[in-house]
Amino acid sequence: MKGVERPVWKQQPQHDVFAGASPAELQEILIRQCDAIHTSVDTTEMADLPDVLAAALERFGSSPAVYWSDDRFADFGVDQVMDSLDESKAWTDENREEMTRFAERAKIGVTFSDITLAESGTVVLFSAPGKGRAVSLLPEVHIALIPRSTIVPRMTQAAAEIHRRRKENGTVPSCVNFISGPSNSADIEMRLIVGVHGPISAHYIIIEDA
Repeated sequence: MKGVERPVWKQQPQHDVFAGASPAELQEILIRQCDAIHTSVDTTEMADLPDVLAAALERFGSSPAVYWSDDRFADFGVDQVMDSLDESKAWTDENREEMTRFAERAKIGVTFSDITLAESGTVVLFSAPGKGRAVSLLPEVHIALIPRSTIVPRMTQAAAEIHRRRKENGTVPSCVNFISGPSNSADIEMRLIVGVHGPISAHYIIIEDA
């Protein structure tokens, strides 16, 4: 708004949390937090990612599996891993009803994290063509592939990155999802119930690309 200036706060402690942490240190913070949010973790180098993903898929039941239509699957060398499953589909927007029904009965959904919050164990998923929300919401298991270069300390840096992209591109994705592990609810009798509003299990694969 014209004539309105952003206030300068005297204290801004949000910028000090994990300030100066290296990529390896942020990775360790993320792994510790994943234990608290009931999320299993694998770490791998790029060259071993296909084998690590294949083992994780086997551990969680392999198929049916649904995954994003995302160039990173080819870039990271795991597109053939997904294609080799007995039953798998890359999400397409042409027939949403059919894809949604497939995602509903899928055992596993696989996505890439666009930004990853170490403090809370949160993956941030940007909507885009070929990246349906159903992939991370409807299957029993959500596997998130996390390039280590996407890990930031906390929400502060994620918000700054989204703001940067808006200024650079003139827009932001229509939907930005912040997902911390599997679906958890404890609003009834303060008893933790897993899987009420989404996946029962979450698994992160951290890829050491940085």
